Amino acid sequence: MKFKAKQIAEIIEGTVDGNPEAEVFELAKIEDATEGSLTFLSNPKYNSYIYSTSASITIVKEDFHFEEKISTTLIRVKDPYKAFSTLLEYYNQVKLNKSGIEEPNFISDSAEYGENFYLGAFTYLGKNVKVGNDVKIYPNCYIGDNVVIGDNTLIFAGVKIYSETVIGNECVLHGGVVIGADGFGFNPDDSGEYSKVPQIGNVIIEDKVDIGAGTTIDRATLGSTIIRKGVKLDNQIQIAHNVEIGENTAIAAQTGIAGSTKIGKNCLIGGQVGIAGHLTIGDRVKVQAQSGIGKNIQDDEIVQGSPSFGYGDFNKSYVHFKNLPKIIDRLNQLEKKYKNG
Repeated sequence: MKFKAKQIAEIIEGTVDGNPEAEVFELAKIEDATEGSLTFLSNPKYNSYIYSTSASITIVKEDFHFEEKISTTLIRVKDPYKAFSTLLEYYNQVKLNKSGIEEPNFISDSAEYGENFYLGAFTYLGKNVKVGNDVKIYPNCYIGDNVVIGDNTLIFAGVKIYSETVIGNECVLHGGVVIGADGFGFNPDDSGEYSKVPQIGNVIIEDKVDIGAGTTIDRATLGSTIIRKGVKLDNQIQIAHNVEIGENTAIAAQTGIAGSTKIGKNCLIGGQVGIAGHLTIGDRVKVQAQSGIGKNIQDDEIVQGSPSFGYGDFNKSYVHFKNLPKIIDRLNQLEKKYKNG
């Protein structure tokens, strides 16, 4: 795809300074850009690159003044970074704007789908599946019986969505996501063998939820595992049965959340955090990376450590922990002194 400077300026509400017919077909960093590239300059630290870049078009701030001759065509905007982000989003939409049904695939006779639907090859749609408008399902996906998928949702290759799952509008599920597998429910008997507890609930994912590659969300034993509106999940996260995650909470990679734990709104949870089951975590809580959560957390707390405790107390304690060898040496010296004295 090629775009001219005048077309780009119209999309980002900018003004062309240079050749309005200049064409680009790729995006690049200003220091790496070549002819045919579009780049941007927002950080003054990179100003020197404007004179050496080979980019055909560069987005700059409205009041940017160059002191030497430049070869790149400028598009002047209020906020170059924001404008470039808008272009990235636009480019992504154009790139992903597929439609039609590829072959081979399987679509149950009772499945329904809306307008401008894209279904990639080798994909399975089960009985009574309901898919909204402008939904894109890439190749090699499995959509089980009675699944509901809302409008404008994007499901990348290799996603598995088990039966009874409900997914809202404007969600994004990246490759390898598994939604609705059985929760980890087993009962040991007197001999130590385990019998499976049937998992007959489902998963509900509300609107505008992003789920990173390889993340797994288990179906509830009874009722629903619920991911509320606006939640952002990174790659390789495990969410167990009957967990509920509140609106606009963001969770980083490799975090594990055990069954029946409730997490509040607007929380920030770092990578590799472990959260025990049947806990309640309040709203606006921040959990630092690699923390282990074994008790309830109140609203607005910031915690760290394993087991976790107050962030400020953790930092104070860590200072003492680092100094333990010196402290022990001093204690040993004092002990010798008073023993010999």
